[in-house]
Amino acid sequence: MKLFRTTAGAVLEIEREGSVERLLIKDPSWDELLVRDDLAEFLHRSAPELDPCPTAQPDLLPPVLSQEVWAAGVTYYRSRDARMEESRESGGSDFYDRVYNADRPELFFKSTGARVVGDGDSVRIRGDASWSVPEPEFTLVISKNGRIIGYTIGNDMSSRDIEGENPLYLPQAKVYNGSCAIGPGIFVSESLPPPDTEIAMKIERRGETVFSGTTDLSQLKRTPQELVEYLYRECDFPNGALLLTGTGIVPGDDFTLESGDEIGISIDGIGTLRNTVA
Repeated sequence: MKLFRTTAGAVLEIEREGSVERLLIKDPSWDELLVRDDLAEFLHRSAPELDPCPTAQPDLLPPVLSQEVWAAGVTYYRSRDARMEESRESGGSDFYDRVYNADRPELFFKSTGARVVGDGDSVRIRGDASWSVPEPEFTLVISKNGRIIGYTIGNDMSSRDIEGENPLYLPQAKVYNGSCAIGPGIFVSESLPPPDTEIAMKIERRGETVFSGTTDLSQLKRTPQELVEYLYRECDFPNGALLLTGTGIVPGDDFTLESGDEIGISIDGIGTLRNTVA
């Protein structure tokens, strides 16, 4: 069962009797849906009373409205290695090794809902950065009470040279216009996807693949529940929140994004998020 935010309203995609149906949710609103602890149960219960979506392919919007978007860092061994390498000259490489092995995870604010771009939209690289990469991330959708109610795909665009210059520059490396893409929709489920769920990323440039990589959820060092518990410890999220859980796919040090690059991030069971670099 998947939930999409569209120009027509919230759309529920559900499989019934061997066929996929798209049903329009006129009420409650997107924000009212995402605060619910029982979202999956509510959608199952409501489905028989919903009307078909009036358009076969409604225009998609990012699956976030008033929710805050946060991110976790250094949750995969590959990310730890990359961060240590990029910050070696600044003397900060040891920080990332310590975070990887610490009890407390790295969490940082990534975006407001208004700054998030969706599937098919353009992401950006900073004008004052020379080394920029996308970071494909399994993303949690969390209710106002801290319950994981669904999953989606996130792209945490990052300026590695800025973060590598000094770890204190991380907000500038991570938070700017066009730095966060999420979509295409939310896979609504009360159960965590299996550990062998594959995350894949492919980057194409002028029709040719210039990078591809895969990982899976078994490589995620921290559990989603652990990350949510830390995020909600001293923060209230009255509209719920989304949490990017870190990346296990990092292009080599000789790679940087260029304008026109096409980024595709796929997660089994959730779909594919596609964005072009502006």
